[in-house]
Amino acid sequence: MYNKPIFLKPVFQEKIWGGEKLKTVYHYDIPSERTGEAWVISAHANGPSVIENGPLKGQTLAEAWKSHGELFNKSADNHEAYPLLVKILDANDDLSVQVHPDDTFAREVEGVPYGKTECWYILDADPGSELILGHHAETKQDLEQMMARGEWDTLLRRVKVQPGDFVYVPSGTIHAIGGGIVILETQQSSDTTYRVYDYDRTDADGNERELHLEKAASVTNVPHQVPELNQEEAHSGDLTMTKLVENNYFGVSRWVLNGQAEQTMQADFLQVSVIKGDAVIAVDGKQFEIEKGTHFILPHGIGKYELSGEAEFVVSWV
Repeated sequence: MYNKPIFLKPVFQEKIWGGEKLKTVYHYDIPSERTGEAWVISAHANGPSVIENGPLKGQTLAEAWKSHGELFNKSADNHEAYPLLVKILDANDDLSVQVHPDDTFAREVEGVPYGKTECWYILDADPGSELILGHHAETKQDLEQMMARGEWDTLLRRVKVQPGDFVYVPSGTIHAIGGGIVILETQQSSDTTYRVYDYDRTDADGNERELHLEKAASVTNVPHQVPELNQEEAHSGDLTMTKLVENNYFGVSRWVLNGQAEQTMQADFLQVSVIKGDAVIAVDGKQFEIEKGTHFILPHGIGKYELSGEAEFVVSWV
């Protein structure tokens, strides 16, 4: 059905911590000056992407997954829902401190198919920007007591970041993106999160946002462990491919193109986000121009494809 990329239209989410960089940097037509997220490759019910080309133009990615599983080499038993979600987040202010459940907890407690393991590629960061990743508690009892007493400065582990950094956030990891950071996030297709701390912020009516401390303590990994990623670099023509992470849920690589390269599909399908520059992708003699802010899927059935130009990509697969 598709011997070409499947291009997708982002879905925008307004957030109290959002800003305008999705407009000024990526030239998206955002709905407001508080746009925090662009769901750029999504089949989630809370924001499904719409296909922009080909015979399924106008349908959502969720509809394509359901009715045309052959595009993803989907079998009846491999996934009940489209497994991945890619976002760009513009943190104009600090995000609340959160933690996500694993698959088992998400299914048993929330009745949803997936927990949430995720990872972040830092697209932009103001000088001195930092995020929260993990905690300093040694036992569950320590964690619960420090949460209850509000000892956040002692509990939370802070990490400085800069553009080009990569951060892996397995389920059960307490985390928060700091103000001034823009990330591309690759994650399981889940919107389940437990809020741990929100800096005592209040809305216009003086109300604080709800916290979920009991569930958060139940799913948090204790003690915090820094995972080893074993990143690998490979070359193909003028393309440098750095594998950033590969786990049971997804693989993610950063590709840097400086010229031309011919590639052979080795995954069921590929998710591709252009994060810098512009290029041309050619499939079966047909050429498609791509540029920063373009997001697409290379579906199952494509054998070889060619890339040419000067660009950087974040590529993910199941």
